[in-house]
Amino acid sequence: MKILHLDQNHPLLIEQLNALGYTNDEDYTSPKEAIENKIHQYDGFIIRSRFKIDAPFLDAAKHLKFIGRVGAGLENIDCEYAAHKGIKLIAAPEGNRNAVGEHSLAMVLSLFNKLNTADRDVRLGKWQREENRGLELDGKIVGLIGYGNMGKAFAKKLRGFDVEVLCYDLKENVGDENAKQVSLKELQNKADVLSLHTPETPLTINMINSEFIDGFKKSFWLINTARGKSVVTNDLVSALETGKILGAGLDVLEYEKSSFENLFTTEMPNAFKYLIAAENVILTPHVAGWTIESKEKLAQTIVDKIKVEFC
Repeated sequence: MKILHLDQNHPLLIEQLNALGYTNDEDYTSPKEAIENKIHQYDGFIIRSRFKIDAPFLDAAKHLKFIGRVGAGLENIDCEYAAHKGIKLIAAPEGNRNAVGEHSLAMVLSLFNKLNTADRDVRLGKWQREENRGLELDGKIVGLIGYGNMGKAFAKKLRGFDVEVLCYDLKENVGDENAKQVSLKELQNKADVLSLHTPETPLTINMINSEFIDGFKKSFWLINTARGKSVVTNDLVSALETGKILGAGLDVLEYEKSSFENLFTTEMPNAFKYLIAAENVILTPHVAGWTIESKEKLAQTIVDKIKVEFC
């Protein structure tokens, strides 16, 4: 089989596929139209998030057997149409779930202990102990929305703390020894910390809005290492201003492009200006699952799944 690689990944991906007898071509720069004109030559292609894989593209891929997405989500692919055409979709959430779990925990602890402001103050020669007095995670209730690979990984990281972990998921019976599955209402009534671990779907886009936030009984902390479009940034800022949200750790943003590039080339929205200036907000550039180790594990997961399906 011939495989086209559309994004650069860990070299083991091509090395191991070569060893299995596949022909591997690479094209990391051609525009989508050029790729669409030659995709009929390939049995499979591997992508991260370079561009949308829509119905016309899939129609052009006349011999396509599989699409490998080196990442967790498949929202940049028309999954329904791909299934209609019998194309196997291969994702790799197992490859970066540990990294996401660790990053989520790091964000909570950084917010609670004011690490960003404490570090800045010391670098400026300010020894402000009382102003940087933190909170302890023990005794808090952590609510997770989405309890798949990423949610489970974060819950596992929380086992070393004296916390209660609740999870809400559309699927039934996903709770385990690390998190108790509850209704959304119960989660909103109890949570001190809310962490998102959901894919991007019509149900999750703009999910965290003013109505949803106001449904929480207590003020809470928000962590989002999932998808930026799940949070309405204007509503988040309003909640930060009123204190309904005590602080936020955001690895993803509503304003992201699918290629994760050129975030600052247009006029910066006022809500984003607020986030940048806010001392109770931590921002990272969609790197929760982007570790040295996860790069290798993501690639290995794709290879292993191709082996199972096609060898």
